[in-house]
Amino acid sequence: MLGESISRNALLLGFFAVISTAIIAGTFLSSQEAIKENIRQAEERALIQIVPKSRHNNSMLDDAHAISDNELLGLRSEKHYYIARQNNEAVAIIFPATAREGYTGDIDLIIGVNVDGTVAGVRVLSHRETPGLGDAVDYKKSQWVDGFIGKSLVNPGLDLWKVKKDKGVFDQFTGATITPRAVTKAVLQTLQYFDQYQHKILGGKADAKAEIINEASSHE
Repeated sequence: MLGESISRNALLLGFFAVISTAIIAGTFLSSQEAIKENIRQAEERALIQIVPKSRHNNSMLDDAHAISDNELLGLRSEKHYYIARQNNEAVAIIFPATAREGYTGDIDLIIGVNVDGTVAGVRVLSHRETPGLGDAVDYKKSQWVDGFIGKSLVNPGLDLWKVKKDKGVFDQFTGATITPRAVTKAVLQTLQYFDQYQHKILGGKADAKAEIINEASSHE
């Protein structure tokens, strides 16, 4: 009888273990889809902050294209740029960029460029800048990055694409110059990248996109 009791209890434990595993696996799989959807929505919200829905009617996340450039965009790995379209016509491109000369390291950004070559908007995605000083590049701390909106390679001229301390037109922060200087340079270089490759990006051909990656990689 003791043996039968042990066997019965072992079977019950095994049964409950299988059921528990199945429940955990099901919960994990369902939560993974929810997590992916939450990440997608967060990404889309960041893009829409730069190019609002009133300016486009496509899903920018579904119009994403691989890009790799470490010279002008400062990227350390392959990322994606996004095209905003209104009735299939491109209105802006949102580029990833990395300002490598931040005070405490890389500053990762997304930079929107309108098809006319003007800045649509800028957002800092990640940084390690000093709280209360350099972290003013973060939109949650200040709207300093809005100062780039509408600017282009000719407005102001290239020699004025600097912070005021360097005799340019862009404000720096009190007690912090390195961080705004790095971001200003990153925005300028993104405009230069767009100016150089816009005919291939806006052409919308797969081989053109591949050529962008290959040409950019040749700078490495």
